Amino acid sequence: MSCPACGEPVVAFVVPPALREHAPAAESAICTSCLRTVAASDAGAAAVAPEDADFSRIHESFPTGKGAVAFALVLGKLDSLALNRPAIQALCDAAERAGTDVALALERLAGASALDPPYDIDRRRQQLASFR
Repeated sequence: MSCPACGEPVVAFVVPPALREHAPAAESAICTSCLRTVAASDAGAAAVAPEDADFSRIHESFPTGKGAVAFALVLGKLDSLALNRPAIQALCDAAERAGTDVALALERLAGASALDPPYDIDRRRQQLASFR
């Protein structure tokens, strides 16, 4: 159960059918450090239902419930806003419909020193605000 990119632990989850077109696989995983999303099988992880996935392993303020999966998939797409813009917008909308405040969640993650994504979370938060 480790990220193929950085070797850190992952949180694996089943992606709801409505979000699968934006996911690496029907069973996906997010790295607890670099925030990349991959197929759960690529990380050697067994996916669980979204409500059973422990996203707090990423950060204690990580969203919960139905919005957590959409938000996790957003994080996996933030490395390239230009290429992933339609997916990011659709996933942000899905997360917000499920009760997740995407901007607030990104703000909280931006201050987490244990995270090491390939992008600046705070800068991405500001960029997202400009096109939403």
